[in-house]
Amino acid sequence: MGKFLRFIGILFMGLSSALILLSGVGTTCVALDATQYEGMEAIAQFQWLYILYVLAFVAFGIMGIRATIALVRGKENAYRDSIIVLVLSLVVGAIHMATSQALREGGSSMPLDFIVYAVVFTLILFIILGIPKVKQMVGFEEGGSNGKTAAGGMTAIVMGMLFLSVHMWAGPTHIFDGANLADAFHTQMMVGGGILFIIGLGMFVYAVLNSAKVNEVIPQKSSASA
Repeated sequence: MGKFLRFIGILFMGLSSALILLSGVGTTCVALDATQYEGMEAIAQFQWLYILYVLAFVAFGIMGIRATIALVRGKENAYRDSIIVLVLSLVVGAIHMATSQALREGGSSMPLDFIVYAVVFTLILFIILGIPKVKQMVGFEEGGSNGKTAAGGMTAIVMGMLFLSVHMWAGPTHIFDGANLADAFHTQMMVGGGILFIIGLGMFVYAVLNSAKVNEVIPQKSSASA
């Protein structure tokens, strides 16, 4: 049970971090010149605020990825750092969402809403995983294990898929004047997503092969002791 909860925790922390980072990158176009996009002209008066949103979410996304790596490696304070990133992202995300609803025509703040809800879910999950008895069972800050490597690999794979497909799942809310702004950084997203996918696949395959090797060694030791 502990391994399963650890896997879920690492996976959702990685996914939330990727979404936070993508949110920061995705806000760049509007932050730099909102007057280009119909229904967002009012945002231009608060350009400085949206630039801060971009910088904050990019920073939080990078911090979240760093915390995810720390969880995979079982580093000290990995759980604490994850909570800090999630709380900061939730606070800034809620303010950003309220601002967009007030300034955008039609009161929409999608797809930011989805990202904020994902952060809320992950934060609740980590609060539950932080309950003393559960935290001891999960063992986020214990030394590296094969299960953590598999969780890290799967997380990187899913993060890579998010990057590779961002123009599809974020596209419907980012089409202005016939252009899909979610595909504005196509090359960067493809390269970054591809690298994450390959690294994740390598980690996952390594964990599977290592697990198979361990399972072969244990019966041999049992036979020898008998």
